[in-house]
Amino acid sequence: MIEISLGKLVLLALVALIVLGPEKLPQAARTAGALMRRLRSGWDSVRAEVERELEIEELKRTAREAAARAEAAQSEMNNVMRSTREQVATTSAEVRDEIAQVHKDITETDAASKESTHGNA
Repeated sequence: MIEISLGKLVLLALVALIVLGPEKLPQAARTAGALMRRLRSGWDSVRAEVERELEIEELKRTAREAAARAEAAQSEMNNVMRSTREQVATTSAEVRDEIAQVHKDITETDAASKESTHGNA
């Protein structure tokens, strides 16, 4: 706010006393005091409003950052899920191929064993 030294305050009081006179000075002082209170109150409310706005902006920025982190995490999770599905599909295909090969080997071994038993009999 405005800084007023003691010397300036005394000078202001003397000028006011000379200009207004002793009868009007108390009323003028009360009016000046009331005006200063209103100015200070208005200044305080403006300062409080600015502080609230700054806090709101900070909260909005934090929310935007959190949303961006959540989107990045979701994207990463989707990539992991896609990779896992591909690995499961590849492994399933390999297992199916192995089972088919084992089935084929068993069938061939069974057929060969039947031929050798029928051929020897």
